[in-house]
Amino acid sequence: MDRLDNTVRPYAWGSPTAIPRLLGTEPTGEPQAEMWMGAHPGAPSRTPRGTLAEVIDAGPERELGAAAVGRFGPRLPFLLKILAAGAPLSLQVHPDLEQAGQGYADEERRGVPVDAPQRNYKDANHKPELICALTEFDGLCGFRDPAEAAGLLEGLGVASLAPYVDLLRARPGDAALREVLTAVLGADRQETARTVAEATAACVRLGGAYTPYAQIAHHYPGDPGVLAAMLLNHVRLQPGEALFLGAGIPHAYLDGLGVEIMANSDNVLRCGLTPKHVDVPELLRVVRFEPSDPGVLRPTAGEDGEEVYETPIDEFRLSRYVLPEGGATHDVTRDTPQILLCTAGSVQAGEEDLGPGESVFVPAGEKAEISGAGTVFRATVIV
Repeated sequence: MDRLDNTVRPYAWGSPTAIPRLLGTEPTGEPQAEMWMGAHPGAPSRTPRGTLAEVIDAGPERELGAAAVGRFGPRLPFLLKILAAGAPLSLQVHPDLEQAGQGYADEERRGVPVDAPQRNYKDANHKPELICALTEFDGLCGFRDPAEAAGLLEGLGVASLAPYVDLLRARPGDAALREVLTAVLGADRQETARTVAEATAACVRLGGAYTPYAQIAHHYPGDPGVLAAMLLNHVRLQPGEALFLGAGIPHAYLDGLGVEIMANSDNVLRCGLTPKHVDVPELLRVVRFEPSDPGVLRPTAGEDGEEVYETPIDEFRLSRYVLPEGGATHDVTRDTPQILLCTAGSVQAGEEDLGPGESVFVPAGEKAEISGAGTVFRATVIV
């Protein structure tokens, strides 16, 4: 197995302290948002044999196994991250596989440069993802029931929100959500900014269920995404709890530290809370306007102490081992590629000693055992 040296991405929304605290290093004063573990071309992990991308390219079947290569091609199909949100991420959705393929082909045909700021589809893949909380973790996930959203907006006492309240109560659920989100994103920006300012003041005054939206507005004053966010479920994960985010589900992470795993894609369509490009027509094509429960996931017991976060896709499988002091050694050998990540304590993965934030890549079929006292997350695929 290969010890990984991983890149930390300094996105503006990142916490300056959460990842350094996990790693036991001094903060730099700059945001440290995501630590990437994998072979993504944007920041592949480094190994003693070269970058993980180079290692896999040199022998895909040796590193990934014949079954994984046959199913997903000669690349690692997932990206594992430690994510540290100190401010809200953009409100966003991801396309399904068919939508991604169509969108990518269309932009390629029209000659839109892949690095252009108005480009929606960087690749032809979908991007389902799972976030598992390491600390208390706040986020938005999926649409509220329209009647609940109407009550939340009405409670602000802002006259310019009354048409949205009426729509949410007068139309069937899916249609109401579509019409209100379309209206919010398409309204005059100056008028919307005034409405958001009034709504923000009311959120600050009222507190309680409105507190998350006051905090969002603090970071994005006047942004129409503040109103869009109030259409969504607010969820607070406790450590060990997770959210699965499938195609078309609007979501945003607000605050906290977690382990995130996703299919290896960069396809994001944004609804707001961002200075980046928002393509409203394409967004409306991809969003699933269905009221839904956030669906908090808790791990289910597997074999030999493994706790599995069950999801409906095969590009990744995330599980964890909570190893007690003096406990047994666990054989984690698989015929698929793995990344093992320590998030607490001190553990041994093969001959490697791992502390919090340290990880190894295990090629398919290579003998792998873990022991010690701590928590290990295991990322692999299903074939």
